[in-house]
Amino acid sequence: MFEPLFQGLQLFFTMDAVFAVLAGTLLGLLIGVLPGLGPLMGIILLLPVTFHMEPVAGMGLLIAIYVGGSCGGAISAILVRIPGTPLAAATLLDGYPMAQKGRAKEAVGIAISASALGGVLGGIVLIFLAPLLARFALEFAPPETFALALTGLLVIALVSNEATSKGIMTGAFGLLISTIGYDQFANDLRFTFGVNGLLGGIHIVAMVVGLFAISEVIVQIKSGFFSRNPDVPWVRPSLSSALLVLSRWVNLVRSSAIGSFLGALPGAGGVVSSFTAYAIARSTSKTPEKFGTGIEDGIIATESANNATVGGSLIPTLSLGIPGDATSAVLMGALIILGFFPGPNLFEQHQDVVGGIFLAYMSANVVLFFAGILLTPLFVACIKFKKQYLLPFITLLCVLGVFSLESSTFHLWVMLAFGAIGYVLRRYDYPLAPMVIGMVLGPIAESNFRRSLVISGNDYSFFIDRPIAATILAINLVIIVWMLCPKVWKNRLLLRA
Repeated sequence: MFEPLFQGLQLFFTMDAVFAVLAGTLLGLLIGVLPGLGPLMGIILLLPVTFHMEPVAGMGLLIAIYVGGSCGGAISAILVRIPGTPLAAATLLDGYPMAQKGRAKEAVGIAISASALGGVLGGIVLIFLAPLLARFALEFAPPETFALALTGLLVIALVSNEATSKGIMTGAFGLLISTIGYDQFANDLRFTFGVNGLLGGIHIVAMVVGLFAISEVIVQIKSGFFSRNPDVPWVRPSLSSALLVLSRWVNLVRSSAIGSFLGALPGAGGVVSSFTAYAIARSTSKTPEKFGTGIEDGIIATESANNATVGGSLIPTLSLGIPGDATSAVLMGALIILGFFPGPNLFEQHQDVVGGIFLAYMSANVVLFFAGILLTPLFVACIKFKKQYLLPFITLLCVLGVFSLESSTFHLWVMLAFGAIGYVLRRYDYPLAPMVIGMVLGPIAESNFRRSLVISGNDYSFFIDRPIAATILAINLVIIVWMLCPKVWKNRLLLRA
């Protein structure tokens, strides 16, 4: 179980990888602090940079942004009552009231310490469970891989929350986009319409940058308030905040376990984890009436849970190749572009890379603690950035990053096109994450489905004759039936259970 860690030491302890984790954590904190951005946006903006880096360094940079960004939003939530990311929405419940009582320094310190410690506990779960899950998945052949990819596509309905039909529509659109380009099985072109730029298909980076980053820029432009300069108190937390968090170790461990578990479940995510941990912490507290008035346990529960979710979300992403949300889908896409396919073969053939990624994740949480505590005044100053300076800078990063892929202006047009598509979808409340999941998992499902038919001589019973594939397909069928059930029936079944 610890063999990947030992093999990954040589890949991680290089100047490039260590610097990437350090830089990624700092950038993640900065992006998390700035309202409207968040870890997903940071990963997307820096995604093109990783193509010129070693695999562990590149993935370390992106995962460190994920770790830092999941914590950074708490700073702005506590100080100005504006969560930098949706992950920090639950932290606002007790963080801002504590700051209003003149305890902003303690609140920020508790949030950073709980995030780092929760992330470490989530990393321990990742290191133990991911290899076990991958070892089981070594029994998988094309039929099992197709069935599992189908499970990942059904995750679209879970990620979409209440907008299930809209999520399925955008997910289907992502599947359609994934079919564009050269078909290696039929030796033919699909949906290129004579455009040479589409011969290789739609580049996932150009699509993701446009879909999320450019559409976000458009949304921010439409919202206005370009010159607003918020009034932010100056704070410098102390390292002793970690001792306070450790003294509430029951809440810390319980909330981190909740975050890890819900993070491993497709569609849950950090927002669900943080609010669930908060609710459980309140229900088990001897003084539940103090929650919402500025209590330490409220911040500990939410921040340890949402950062532990990062480690939990990497478990199915790395071991099974099933991304549960948009962020893990982008991370999975980055790993594929770097030449490593998530799944059991990754753990079997590239244990050193897996171990390097584990070490990068754990190190990012250590850096998060010290950098977050020591550099908080710098991040507080960044909250005062005006949108009139920030938005042009983000747009410039998008253009430079996408153009650097292949020095192609066609990718820039693709980015702009998906920026417009993303804005329209967001305008009418269509979720964007299903499109990314469909784009990433579509080729995996299609290729393994067609390989299975080639092996079996077009015998569809081949999927049912194999026990593991049949079991996964049966689970998929249960999920489909559950999604088709009316909401009233679901509520009655849950009440009976």
